[in-house]
Amino acid sequence: MPALKAIGTMSGTSLDGVDVALLETDGESVLRARSTGYRPYSADERALLRAALADAAVLTDRAARPGSLREAEALITRAHAEAVEAFLARTKMASRDIAVIGFHGQTVLHRPMNWLTVQLGDGPALAKRLGIRVVFDFRAADVAAGGQGAPLVPVFHRALAQALDLPRPLAIVNIGGVANITYLDGDSDPIAFDTGPGNAPLDDLVSARTGASFDRDGKLAARGKAHAETITKVLANPYFGLRPPKSLDREQFARISLDALSTEDAAATATAIVAASMAKAQDHLPKPPVNWIIAGGGARNPTLMAMLHERLAGSVMRADKIGWSGDALEAQAFAYLAVRSLNGLPITFPTTTGVGRPLTGGVVAMP
Repeated sequence: MPALKAIGTMSGTSLDGVDVALLETDGESVLRARSTGYRPYSADERALLRAALADAAVLTDRAARPGSLREAEALITRAHAEAVEAFLARTKMASRDIAVIGFHGQTVLHRPMNWLTVQLGDGPALAKRLGIRVVFDFRAADVAAGGQGAPLVPVFHRALAQALDLPRPLAIVNIGGVANITYLDGDSDPIAFDTGPGNAPLDDLVSARTGASFDRDGKLAARGKAHAETITKVLANPYFGLRPPKSLDREQFARISLDALSTEDAAATATAIVAASMAKAQDHLPKPPVNWIIAGGGARNPTLMAMLHERLAGSVMRADKIGWSGDALEAQAFAYLAVRSLNGLPITFPTTTGVGRPLTGGVVAMP
């Protein structure tokens, strides 16, 4: 299959902004990972997205847009268009140079047990504005077929890891609002699942108490002391005992009780919960990973990284230390998944989402 230039976009559960990445791929191998870009959300935009998360909690129809959801969907579509337009202008590329855009949208509800997953974003409107073919709604087909609909990036992780000269088993971890793991060993299909809360509880705590959007450099957590009883209580949640594949909604751990703790101790506790749940995920792996590659916003938090070094067996390293773009990895993944979708290749597997057979996904919108 010919290689295509694809742009991937990602607006994750951390609600920080839109990542953009350019990839050259045939949908099998990653031939070249090129430029990246970023369009942050303003405080008002983050507030709208948080309102959309609250309004989405009552959804039973994935096409419905009550309350703030319609306005939030327009924002998501506009922000992604602006992010791509700025990226094209900066890299001096034209729309005709890009074969496809992988548009994940913004997840506001994920309840696969109810056959329901909702990602805001108008794929046809984005294609029309940019004049580029768009693949969107990547999760729906998997959920309709009985899968979890998440994680979606493991097949991309597998392609990236082909070029790595690292001993296996290998774990690739993304810590966004929710944390997930891809386990690679030999020629087997990847094993993947959401390990537990990621940055979302910490971000929400910091926003509520300080007005900042996140704990920059883990400084609040570094000054605090993690509350062991709270960590133990969180890890007693039945989710952690479930065998994978399994996935989480951002809000499932949004109400971790930290009210009685100081801001510093609460931040330390929320951070330690991420590391502790990642360590507990090892119980569900065939063998302990020899190497751990950490990507996403969590990789930029030195306090969290220190906790992961302490709790995980094996070597723990940031994605950027091996030449990967830790911040843009998921955006790159959706460029890759868009090309796989165009070529009819599977993007989910029984070992990653629990779907009955390898399955392609995504809906194509033409400009």
